[in-house]
Amino acid sequence: MIFRATAIEGVMEILPERARDARGAFFRGFCAAEFAAAGLDFRPVQVSYSENPRRHTLRGLHWQAPPAAERKLVRCLRGAVHDVALDLRDASATRGAHVGMTLSAEAGNALLIPPGCAHGFLTLTDDVLLEYMMDVPHAPGHARGLRWNDPAFGIAWPAAPAVISERDATWPDHG
Repeated sequence: MIFRATAIEGVMEILPERARDARGAFFRGFCAAEFAAAGLDFRPVQVSYSENPRRHTLRGLHWQAPPAAERKLVRCLRGAVHDVALDLRDASATRGAHVGMTLSAEAGNALLIPPGCAHGFLTLTDDVLLEYMMDVPHAPGHARGLRWNDPAFGIAWPAAPAVISERDATWPDHG
């Protein structure tokens, strides 16, 4: 596994190292020993999936408040998304900054998002499947969100959403 730091402390892109032969390819999506060797304390306890049939579906921006704040590893298993992590941590030098990148089944890359960062994505293809590995169980009472286009953060999405939930469309500005 290849661990690539981003401009936000604790947000890491994880890339696979594929072993290829005539049958195809094999790679690890998670390895506790390799994460630990990279200095990442991540022990998933829940895996969830997001199915998105239509291109330009937007989900986010979401996070979990303490005591249910979560670290999550997000990977696109089918299709492609523009994935965004937004730093909302009060003590962070990068508070208010965000990183965005394409996650795709073809690339096999993933994004590790620490507690205190919001997450959202916009599908770039039809028929997208995302996998979320979280280090705490989802706690609906601690779910929080902010509007995907809050002007305080200036996130440049690659397209306007064609499909978005009423909740995601009406989250308040956070900035």
